Amino acid sequence: MKEFEHDPLAVEQEEWKKRQWMERWKKLLTISSPILILVLWEFLSRTGLVDARFFPPPTEIIGTFFAMSASGELFQHIGISLFRIFAGFLLGVIPAIIIGLFMGLYSPIRHFLSPLIMALMPIPTLALLPIILILFGVGEVSKVVTIAGSVFFPVVINTVAGVINIDRIYLDVATNYGADRKSFFFKIALPGALPVMLEGIQMGQAIALLTIVAAEMMGANSGIGYLIWTSYKAFLLQEMFVGLVLISFFGYLFSLLLRGLQSKLLPWR
Repeated sequence: MKEFEHDPLAVEQEEWKKRQWMERWKKLLTISSPILILVLWEFLSRTGLVDARFFPPPTEIIGTFFAMSASGELFQHIGISLFRIFAGFLLGVIPAIIIGLFMGLYSPIRHFLSPLIMALMPIPTLALLPIILILFGVGEVSKVVTIAGSVFFPVVINTVAGVINIDRIYLDVATNYGADRKSFFFKIALPGALPVMLEGIQMGQAIALLTIVAAEMMGANSGIGYLIWTSYKAFLLQEMFVGLVLISFFGYLFSLLLRGLQSKLLPWR
């Protein structure tokens, strides 16, 4: 026993086994909660403890999902919604990062733009949808602009905060070594703001999903939001739940992708 306790290799192997066991336990906990909810939902719906007209069993929703997939209808809605989300997300994130970096680096720009951003940020983008429809019509551009507007503000505010919170010593070193504006911008401001900026982007992707559903409910003839709304009005609740599950799935998937990107860009975190 004493030999085992003083054997560094044996101790390291024991610690590795414990970490592996903990990782498996965490993964089990992660998947157990949704499975438990689905099983409970199925049981309550099948036994009549909840009204199956309003909460159809998950097995029926899965059947509806495969039926809609086989007809091709579902993929049409998914494709158009994903296009709107990605286009609007990029249209909102790229200008937000550029403006946020300039605002963080240059005090005059920050003082000039801050009142405008603070005044516009509390206004829900969907409240501006009538104006957006007047300006851009009822086509794809209005959906993309709506998503871009909702994504812009959390990203620009987090980017500014990230730049302002960069340790002053990095800025002084860059200045002392005569870094030009391009190097200062891309080698100091952007990497330094990245941790906080990515949190804003993470928030932006969640807002983009919320916005696309609402925008497609109000002024569209395709997309997941349109599917949810028309299914509700026709009392086709299995199809409505298919749309809701898809939004939940894509939200979780995008979150995982962004966290994976964060781990690559910020390995020290």
